Amino acid sequence: MVKKIAQIILAFAIVALVYVIYKQINTPISFENETKARTAVVIERIKDIRAAERAYKLKNQRFTADFDSLINFVLNDSIEGERKIVDEYDSAAMAQLKKAGKKNVEKFTVAVIDTIFSPRKLTAEDVRQMRYIPFTDNKTEFILEAGMLETESKLVIPVVECRAPYITYLDTVKYRQEIINFIDDEINNFNRYAGVKFGSMEGGNNEAGNWGE
Repeated sequence: MVKKIAQIILAFAIVALVYVIYKQINTPISFENETKARTAVVIERIKDIRAAERAYKLKNQRFTADFDSLINFVLNDSIEGERKIVDEYDSAAMAQLKKAGKKNVEKFTVAVIDTIFSPRKLTAEDVRQMRYIPFTDNKTEFILEAGMLETESKLVIPVVECRAPYITYLDTVKYRQEIINFIDDEINNFNRYAGVKFGSMEGGNNEAGNWGE
């Protein structure tokens, strides 16, 4: 009887040990995969914010730190563009334009929402949701800053920075320790921002994203 009980306890201990080993191996892999998947979604949305900010600057010569203004701009404003009237290599058509005293350029306006996200097509609701970091149930907004900065050469330039900290969109319950270690690594070992961001309030960088583009 004692031997049987000992065998049962040993079996439970083996099962528990196997489970612990499995968790130790599987958890880091699972965390890495989920981090990559969620970050990809966040990057897709922050790219939309960047596209909107660039168009806003094109029209207003500055960026904005106000999501209400940015979203209203995308939904209700338009931007001006130029296009060729005829093919420059069409000598007959070019001659007719010259005879009429016209330049081979015409200006046109197009709704912001219809052009800046091309080839993707965002709905009005997509644009309204743009301010929220994915996986936060529309409770947490991207951190958005904008302003004017004087460079060392005394040139005043518009700057913008938009951020989404890892801690806002990763599963801090399921992967609490993994996230603590991950963020500590990013900040202290790699000297990187612990999240997704584009732009910089410290200098012009063409609104570069820290994901590599």
